[in-house]
Amino acid sequence: MVSLTPLLTALEIRQHNAITTARYEMTACEMDIVFYLLSLLKKEDNVGTFYRVKVTELQQLTGRQWNYQQFFDATSALRSREYIIKNEKERRTLQVGLLASAEYLHGQGVIELEISEKMRPYLIDLKRNFTSFRLQAAFNLSSKYAKRVYQLASQWKDKPSVTYSLHDFKVMLNLKDPDGKEPEQYSKVSMLQRKVLDVAVQQINQHTDLKLRYELLKKGRAFESVRFFIQAQVPQQLPLPFEQPLNEAREEKARLHLKELDIKDPELVVRILGNAELVNDLFGFVFKLKTGKIKAATNAGGLFLKTAGLLKK
Repeated sequence: MVSLTPLLTALEIRQHNAITTARYEMTACEMDIVFYLLSLLKKEDNVGTFYRVKVTELQQLTGRQWNYQQFFDATSALRSREYIIKNEKERRTLQVGLLASAEYLHGQGVIELEISEKMRPYLIDLKRNFTSFRLQAAFNLSSKYAKRVYQLASQWKDKPSVTYSLHDFKVMLNLKDPDGKEPEQYSKVSMLQRKVLDVAVQQINQHTDLKLRYELLKKGRAFESVRFFIQAQVPQQLPLPFEQPLNEAREEKARLHLKELDIKDPELVVRILGNAELVNDLFGFVFKLKTGKIKAATNAGGLFLKTAGLLKK
């Protein structure tokens, strides 16, 4: 078994480009589950490896609350929703789902996931063409379109720009059926800008290691393509290496939380990091703060110290 824990918050995900550019549609909840799952996959994993998602830990990591029905709908959709991967060279088109199974362990708050074997080579083969993107950044993006645009931009982050035809861009975001059998979403360019492009660029620039801007290009009098200009920027959270031990990753995340709460006293920092129960309290407090269960308009750090019994008398 492999446990999905909040200790891996800044690990990089590596995802084959065939998956990045495949046509598929996911909700934000589905994407959070998938991003977390991808961070755990290793080349040496055996066939039939099960990955355990602890629901409360995933919620703490993302700062978002998903109820049981949302999780159930998400894993059900991941079981049935397909990736369409075309191999023009070999004249093959693969239709494949991500998950072979999803089992809920009631009373434990655990979802046990198994990936489809047909999908495994695309997810695990890191020797050739792949995309890398940071897990924490992916979680910080609340818009599903921002998550998808971030994936696409990460694929080309070593290039100054990338251009997609509006047709291809909409197909990849599942806004348009390439066969024309389903109605097109955001057919007006102004709506595409407002609902997709502007939101995605704003969130990516705020939360990730990339800075984007875009321009719409015309052919004649009609808009035909979108060009993204891509720059690297220093992320708020630095990536951790794949090989970093879980306890070190947990400590790194806890340090970042303390910094965000403006808790800088060396004695307090050492005391908190040296106590597993206090670290758990810290993760729980930050989660409640992000989800609005705790209100702290000014001194959130002081409130945490008070609730943890750490205020000096």
